[in-house]
Amino acid sequence: MSRLKLALIVALLAAPLTAAAQSGGIPQPTIEDRNPGDDGGSSDEALDYSWRKQPVFFRNDYAPGTIVVMTTERHLYLVQSPTRAIRYGIGVGREGFTWGGMQRITLKREWPDWVPPPEMIERQPYLPRWMAGGAGNPLGARAMNLGATVYRIHGTNAPETIGHAVSSGCFRLVNDDVIDLYSRVPVGTKVVVIQH
Repeated sequence: MSRLKLALIVALLAAPLTAAAQSGGIPQPTIEDRNPGDDGGSSDEALDYSWRKQPVFFRNDYAPGTIVVMTTERHLYLVQSPTRAIRYGIGVGREGFTWGGMQRITLKREWPDWVPPPEMIERQPYLPRWMAGGAGNPLGARAMNLGATVYRIHGTNAPETIGHAVSSGCFRLVNDDVIDLYSRVPVGTKVVVIQH
């Protein structure tokens, strides 16, 4: 992380609450909500080795092409065979926003616009109502919607959040990794979310 980026984050965290927030209890942005800027999403340079995309041994009973999300491990697996998968480091839902079950990818978008759902606006009224897709967008380079839910597998411009429980229930990968995953899976792909 650059010194300028770190200084901006420290300044944001140290800033006093506005009068409205102090009197009305309006929640202030946290690290999972802020947009610290585009770092290029490099999985090689921005991530610890344990969070980098890599082929791994993964004993499973899923059909090749299935995505398996292990929320407590902070890893997403793209199944290749009964014993192999491509593993990606991810950021997962913070406390109160974890979930499990089976969904399918219902929509894929490149450099998507971001429209926070009403539930998120209610919790965080300071969020924009719409943000154009691009390098500064919190959804990053790619987004894949999960079923009819508000959840997605998407990119991020904040690689420091990978490996942490930081989101409102979505699964985030650095931009390089989400571009790779996006290129490997079609609409209709089965996504199994396992919460231990």
